[in-house]
Amino acid sequence: MTAAQTIAPAIARRPRRQSSISLKYLWCELRRPFRRSTLIFNLALPVVLYLALFRTNHSANLPGGNFAMWMMIGIAVYGAATSATSYAASISVDEANGWTRTIRLTPLSSVGYVLIKVLCAMVMALAPTLLIGILGMLTGAHGTLRAWVVGLTAAWLSSAIFSAFGLAIGLSLRPDVVMHIPGLVITGLAFLGNVFIPLSGTMLTIGRWSPAYGITALARYPLTNGMDIGGGHDSLSAAIIGTLCWFAGFVFWASRRFGKSTGRQ
Repeated sequence: MTAAQTIAPAIARRPRRQSSISLKYLWCELRRPFRRSTLIFNLALPVVLYLALFRTNHSANLPGGNFAMWMMIGIAVYGAATSATSYAASISVDEANGWTRTIRLTPLSSVGYVLIKVLCAMVMALAPTLLIGILGMLTGAHGTLRAWVVGLTAAWLSSAIFSAFGLAIGLSLRPDVVMHIPGLVITGLAFLGNVFIPLSGTMLTIGRWSPAYGITALARYPLTNGMDIGGGHDSLSAAIIGTLCWFAGFVFWASRRFGKSTGRQ
């Protein structure tokens, strides 16, 4: 038996070291082409919604600004969430084409692959977030500097939660089903999350359990000081804990679905 024949089985049995994040693969993902129609839709819908809703409540008295600012932050959360979810859910096409199974041959771990997809979705969510911020400046949204910075930054960061959610549903459903899901689901979650109109009573109580509620409350906290227009007070700690729990839950769901699709445990 030659030396090569002796060493080869030992190399084959050696466990492959998995990496959590690959910057090279992240760059490759960011360079992938995106559908122009999806990009236009993700930019146009938040703009239309903001223009339709930002003057619906002139009497709102907010400590850190006006109602247009309240609506701008909410629509920025919605725009980021929609863009991130629709991009991340496109992983269903990768799975149908066998690309996710190809990832099994690389050192990239399941969680690492999910996190790279989340980062790419967050990059995609920058455009609608900034666009709504500029539109708010042009249409009379007033607020403190802290309200502007925290509001738009938190709105953009919300894309991390919904990109993980998009990955989970993209890995759970067929591509022909997934293409119709993100817009409808995110719109429903945004309504429950107090994004579009101030909720009150039972709807507000139910909405506090929505994935969109905690991050929206955090984004608006410098504007409202925790006081909700529909009544009641938002706890800062509860909003932070709820946001982290939803994000962790979606990442776990997505990584488990990816592990099953590639045969990884």
